[in-house]
Amino acid sequence: MIFQIIGIVILLAFYACYFIKMLNQKKKGITTDQIGKGKVGAVKIIEIVMKIATYLVPFAEVISIVLATPAFSLGVQILGACVGLVGVVIFIISVVTMRDSWRAGVSKTDKTDLVTSGIFQISRNPAFLGFDLVYIGILLMFFNWVLFAVSVFAIVMFHLQIVNVEEPFLLSEFGEDYLGYRKKVCRYIGRK
Repeated sequence: MIFQIIGIVILLAFYACYFIKMLNQKKKGITTDQIGKGKVGAVKIIEIVMKIATYLVPFAEVISIVLATPAFSLGVQILGACVGLVGVVIFIISVVTMRDSWRAGVSKTDKTDLVTSGIFQISRNPAFLGFDLVYIGILLMFFNWVLFAVSVFAIVMFHLQIVNVEEPFLLSEFGEDYLGYRKKVCRYIGRK
């Protein structure tokens, strides 16, 4: 029962941050959800499939939490809770640090800043890292093969989004500034 409560708290905190930020930006006239908008070809496909994945995972997570089907030892479940909570903290810090530059998907029409301060000094993609850690944490607490499949699918789609959409966009928008940043900070975690 305790892991069910922890799992629900992780999901509520994570998605509350996401939607509160989205609503706050909407009040300022900022469209946060840019996924698939104004894109064509592979970029549009990657973003749309990524969005589908992000809807599938919480659905599978909630069902897994409700059914409480732990397949791992207590130690692994505790590790999962810790990983999930760290993921939430990383995600919240990254969203706060980005201020109004935060978007879901890239936008060629909205001008934003290249954020390299705070948590972005140790990860170029802390929001995606937060997503991944939450998914892995919930998976470790409530492992089942369906949850495993959708979680891995979403993590792969996030990676494809970063490599094939976000990084080329940032390079085209910020040029040498982004190249310099990319040389100093790892894609997911660490400094080079």
